[in-house]
Amino acid sequence: MIFSSLRRLALAGIAACALAGAVAPAQAQALSPDQRKAVVELIKETLLKNPELIQEALVELEKRNQVAQVEAQRNALAAEKASLTDPATSVIAGNPQGDVTLVEFMDYNCGFCKRAMEDVRALAKDDAKLKVVIKDFPILGPDSVEASRVAIAVKNQLQGQKYWDFHLKLMATKGRINGAKALEIAKEAGADIERVKKEMDAPATRAVIEQTVALGDRLGLTGTPAFIVGDEVVFGAVGQAALKQKIEAVRKCGKATCSG
Repeated sequence: MIFSSLRRLALAGIAACALAGAVAPAQAQALSPDQRKAVVELIKETLLKNPELIQEALVELEKRNQVAQVEAQRNALAAEKASLTDPATSVIAGNPQGDVTLVEFMDYNCGFCKRAMEDVRALAKDDAKLKVVIKDFPILGPDSVEASRVAIAVKNQLQGQKYWDFHLKLMATKGRINGAKALEIAKEAGADIERVKKEMDAPATRAVIEQTVALGDRLGLTGTPAFIVGDEVVFGAVGQAALKQKIEAVRKCGKATCSG
């Protein structure tokens, strides 16, 4: 009787634990040493005859991990809501009073960020109720850090459309972008370069980058671009249509993905 029940449990995949050397503690206490040995042999035999059970278990584990990751990110987003739109560490574009906010974590040397730039620009232009927040997230090396330091210093001088134009031009620049290239674009945009050079090395500028990178870590961001829409993190250059769909979903149901 007991072995018939255990066979059904093994076929369901529960005894995969035994392959790692143990049965569930409660079950182990109910079985004698000989029975535990028999269970291990039974599980081994079952999995050898049905190896697809291992693959099924791994697929299920991956699904559960993904669900847990999404839930953890949503909790982190709720906790970091103020930090995401903090004007001291962000660039605000579009409608500052918009009913939906699109946050982008970007790197000036990220090819996918350059591709997504047109999508963000179009969304900001076409959606009068959209608030766009740009956060410097330089994770692609020292050149990226230099470019972001210049950009943050420029933000102290150029405001509104002037800064947005500077940002777009810097993003559209071909090739590797470092501090020198960013300074060239800043000069063309009308910034006081000597002041920029001074402020790009200031502790406050470095602190902005450190705070944003730390925020990205808390949110589980592993690459750029990473977009925040409502209660979701959207990774990669997914395209204007996909972002617009989530923006509209937030307006409709308060979440990036409406159920039902």
